[in-house]
Amino acid sequence: MTLPSKYFLYSAMTVLAALPQLSWAADAGSPAPAATSLGDLLSSSGITVNGYVAASYYAFNGYQSGPYTYHQFDIQHDTFQLDQAGLTVAYQPKNGFGALVDVIAGEDAKILHAAEDGNATSVDVKQAFVQYATGPLTVIAGKFVTLAGAEVIAPPLNTNFSRSLLFFENEPLTHTGMRATWALNDTLSLIGGINNGWNTTSMSYGSKSGELGLAWTPNKIFSLTAQGYFGKYGLTEPTPLAGERSLVDVVATYNATSALTFILNVDWDKQDEAFGAGSSSASWSGVAGYINYAFNDQWRASVRLEYEDDRDGALTGIRGEKLKEGTLTVGYDPSKNFELRIEGRLDKASDRVFLRTNPALTGSEAAPEFADNLSEFALQAVYKFPSM
Repeated sequence: MTLPSKYFLYSAMTVLAALPQLSWAADAGSPAPAATSLGDLLSSSGITVNGYVAASYYAFNGYQSGPYTYHQFDIQHDTFQLDQAGLTVAYQPKNGFGALVDVIAGEDAKILHAAEDGNATSVDVKQAFVQYATGPLTVIAGKFVTLAGAEVIAPPLNTNFSRSLLFFENEPLTHTGMRATWALNDTLSLIGGINNGWNTTSMSYGSKSGELGLAWTPNKIFSLTAQGYFGKYGLTEPTPLAGERSLVDVVATYNATSALTFILNVDWDKQDEAFGAGSSSASWSGVAGYINYAFNDQWRASVRLEYEDDRDGALTGIRGEKLKEGTLTVGYDPSKNFELRIEGRLDKASDRVFLRTNPALTGSEAAPEFADNLSEFALQAVYKFPSM
């Protein structure tokens, strides 16, 4: 072998021997590949996860009893409480099968669960359904929230801390059954379904309730929904109102500007055998108006005004009773995931229907004291976890 050949061979062997060290040094100097986050995995799979926590302190000049406050959730007295902790996991593709599970815990869950089966447990499966979507048609089956009303069960989606008078007894909360939504076009959808009645997860008889709905959003400024429920109200036992109930509910929303919104909610209800088996029917109606204004990205205010006519005494026990309420809520958002709410509310009645004192709690034989007004102050904190 000639000298140049020996030199070339020696040089090649030296370079090959150095390659592993050079490769290691390059790897050590380059950044490590980014780890895949849980959010990335969920996003790529189409699964969404959302959650929130809402806690409050509120006080009113009445006794801690829901039927005598005509409020749905805020029924205690001078108390700190966990209103709701909620978690929703969903897979809802535009085509094919999907599902959603929505669980809440806290004081509101006790009331919701008691409305469903009489047991005040602190955890409730608010929604759990399977769905199938194909083109403009979506069908869900299981348990789901109602179509009725301008307000909902989840606190982050409401502009006030307390719920309206309409939310108390005029409107259902949840249903168990089937619902189909047909999108006629980009602005108009028709909804139809059949379920076990108001708030019930099961029934001891075959009769069901039907729901019909319409959702119209012609533009970003105005929207209108109309829905009706017709059929059995609830279980024969322990619910005393076993006759059929009808509800017609309308919600109109007008976005005057990007900061100012007006909402109007109107309800009409009728209950057969409203005062026991074989008794007469009763009807009542109400209207709630909302004005929501955002001063800037951090501060907002919401005003709610209501009027309810209990013409046959089905709600209060007094024929011709009139209920009114006014609520002012101020919200402060120091970050996009947190809001602090301060609220003042005044309820008025044409008669003394609000329970002010309950001597039975102290063993006294004195008669309970009723008043024609109820005032409330509330402070609520709401945190929404970043969506995944």
